[in-house]
Amino acid sequence: QCEEAAYEERQYPAGKWASVTKGEPLYEQSTSMSFMKLMRYICKENSVGCYLGMTVPVLSEIHLTKEGTKLEREVITAYYLPGEFQQNPPVPMDPEINITERAPLRVITRVFYGTTTEETILREISLFWELLGCTDTVLRETYIVAAYENPSIPQRRNEIWFICQA
Repeated sequence: QCEEAAYEERQYPAGKWASVTKGEPLYEQSTSMSFMKLMRYICKENSVGCYLGMTVPVLSEIHLTKEGTKLEREVITAYYLPGEFQQNPPVPMDPEINITERAPLRVITRVFYGTTTEETILREISLFWELLGCTDTVLRETYIVAAYENPSIPQRRNEIWFICQA
């Protein structure tokens, strides 16, 4: 019987992402509103007028306050464009959607299940730091929450990503 690894290191290639930045009072409001905009873009509100196809995970880039006890309001929610659209991404109809090229990314990641709220994310970050111990190989103020399933699934699979220093 295999035990699940506590965490793993991964490398992601550079690529184009569609993203929305929101700063609502609650983390869940920001990600929900951003994801709805991204879904409209994915489904038809784009320059090619067709369904682009869904990719996972959907990423939410978050930043901790200076004290490290809360999340900054601004959250960037991003969707990786499918391979056939990487070279020539369809233009979004919504001006709040940005198409950006992300540099290659190296992360240390840990799985968690359930809803993603400010409280659960802060708890996961804290638990992950306890597990990793003292290290200066990862960023301390920027983190990524990766969602692999529909937010309506109560025990959905998520990951917290610690971004490795370049």
